[in-house]
Parts: sequence; C-alpha cells; structure tokens
Amino acid sequence: MNSRTPPPGVIDTAPDLLSGWRYRAVISSVVLAAAGYLGFALWSGWQDVAAAVAKVGLLGVVIALMLSMVNYGLRFIRWQMFLGAMGHPVPWWPSLKIYLAGFALTTTPGKAGETLRGVLLKAWGVPYPTSLAAFLSERLSDLLAVVALALVGLTIYPAAQPLIVTGALALASVFVVLSNGRLLKRIHGTIRSDSRLPTLARHLIEVLLKARRCQSPMLLGAATGLSLAAWTAEAWALYLILRWMGLEVSLPFAVFVYAISMLAGALSFMPGGLGGSEAVMIELLAVGGTLLPDAIAATVLIRLTTLWFAVMIGFFLLAIHSRKNKR
Repeated sequence: MNSRTPPPGVIDTAPDLLSGWRYRAVISSVVLAAAGYLGFALWSGWQDVAAAVAKVGLLGVVIALMLSMVNYGLRFIRWQMFLGAMGHPVPWWPSLKIYLAGFALTTTPGKAGETLRGVLLKAWGVPYPTSLAAFLSERLSDLLAVVALALVGLTIYPAAQPLIVTGALALASVFVVLSNGRLLKRIHGTIRSDSRLPTLARHLIEVLLKARRCQSPMLLGAATGLSLAAWTAEAWALYLILRWMGLEVSLPFAVFVYAISMLAGALSFMPGGLGGSEAVMIELLAVGGTLLPDAIAATVLIRLTTLWFAVMIGFFLLAIHSRKNKR
C-alpha cells in the first residue's frame, strides 16, 4: 500500500489497542499516581497545598495546558520529519491523531508503550522497523535536549552532575553505534539463524540502520532545535506556575529543575518517570528555597498539565478508536 494514499478508516481499521495489558497499564498508572500525589499532599499538609494551587487559578492551568500543546505540536513536527526522512511520509491529520494516540501509553517504562503508533501506522504502509526507528530517534532527540537544558543551571546544584553525565554517556554510546553503519550491516549479514534471539537481534539492527537516516547533520540539527523549544515550553509553564504562586525564581532555575527531573525520570525507567521525576523536582525546588507545600503543589500541577494531560488526550483518541472498532 502506498503510504501517500489515505486508506479508508485509517486509525479506525487498526486492532483494538485499548484493551488487555494496555488498558491495565493506563489504569494502574493513573491509580498509582493519584495515590502518590495524595500521599505527597497529606504528608506536607493538604490545606497548604490546596492554598498554593488556588493561587495559580483556572487561567494559569489553561495557560500551562496551552504550553503543553506547544510541546506536543513541536514534537509532532519532528515526528513527521523522521517519517519523511525514512521514505514513509504520512498526511499530517491522520498522522497527528496516531501520534497523539500514542500518548495513552506514555506511562510505561521508557515510554515504550508509545510504540503502539507502529500498529496504527501499518495501515499507511509504514513498516514496523520504520516506526520503531522514528520512536528511537525521538527518544534520542528528547534526551539530547534535556541534557542540554540541564546544563543551563548545573552550577545551581552541582550534585546533579553524575545524573547529567550518565545521560550524556548513554546518548553518546547510542550515537557511536549509529555512526558505524558498516559494522551494523556486517553484523546483520552474519546473522543466519531463524531462532528467536538471532531474529530479534536482526530486527534491532534493521531499526538502528533505519534510524541512521534521521541522524544526518541537517535533520539532527532541526530535530534538536524543535526538541529544545518543545521542552523549554513545558519548563516555562513550571516557571509561570511558581511565579503565580508568589515565588521569586528565575527562568534558568525553572528550566534546570524541569530538565533534571525529566532526566531522572527517564533514567529511572519507571513508568512515565513516576516517582523519580516528582521526587527530584520537589527536592530541587526545596533546595532553591521553596517551602515544601509549595514545591509539592507546583510539582503536582506541572505533572498534571504535562504528562497526565498527554495521557488523557491519548486515552480519549484510543477510546474513540475502540468504540468504532466494536461497532
């Protein structure tokens, strides 16, 4: 099937993805997060947390959500660039629905659940190795941007240096592997067995070889620029929330806190960075002089308007898809 020709139904003709382990993963992560946030609030004094949230107000929440939408939009543009670079462009509207639907499983370790986009993209003639290569390129681009943003305020909290170095080394190691195309092709050619492990290794190398197309200097530069702008938008939302709460903080400090917490969550491999990101953000805000109830309130608000807003959008789109499938 030609990936440029819209097949009938598109997202509606794919399998029911909002069932089984996927549905349980979303529900379990929501329950776990709700319990964690409630525990944070009770621990620090829920009345103080509620008062801090009230200072932000409905308008503040709406602005934070809009900045999150800027983040999603910039990352989607990057996604389209990756698909196009690998020779499988998809029209923007169905591709946008598919991309956002993937957010339903953001709360899986390493966001691996977002690879369900590959199932939906299959209807557009996009092979699984291509969609997986786009996913890998996304994660690399995100990690590169977060590490760069974290360097903005390293002098504020030198103890974060090991975390930043770990992220940088992980990033560098993957780029080293991707840069050696000849070696990857040679290894791919030597794998002859059809048993499970060699087959898995062969598929992995195919994904890496496709991901190399997304690492050309021009595309890498453009993707990095989009990533930096996308994650800065959400860091700016944290800055505004802190300011609305009456806290005197600088934008570089807010960017540093947000970037380090996202990096900690990613390296923890916890579902959606749950627990790790929140704990680091609260600690860094407290180190910066923020009272504990205010730090918890700001953390809960920014996570609800970034991570959980994305999950809600993805869950909504998959719910519509599942309903149409049942009909």
